[in-house]
Amino acid sequence: MYKNIEKQTKLQLKNLVDYQEHQVVSKTLVQNDTVSMTLFAFDKDEEISTHASGGDAMVTVLEGTGRFTVDGQAFLLSEGETLIMPKEIPHAVYGQERFKMQLIVSF
Repeated sequence: MYKNIEKQTKLQLKNLVDYQEHQVVSKTLVQNDTVSMTLFAFDKDEEISTHASGGDAMVTVLEGTGRFTVDGQAFLLSEGETLIMPKEIPHAVYGQERFKMQLIVSF
């Protein structure tokens, strides 16, 4: 089920994905019919434009601060904070500063 990650090893998720200048970097850890888990590193001012997901999406910020816009409402999240973005509701993600997040989508 898990890929791109060591098993039976103590890990810090934020250390599994690195920043790249002027980019959004992603690393998929799980992808199947019921769940997707991906780590992201956003450089400052980088974004994922407005889109909708086929499942409920839970984001947890691992480092820094990101801005999440869900159905037109903006949320600033910092390290340790979590937000649920409901299925089929338009949302976008913006790097308010460099930040890392974990995304879990349940289908």
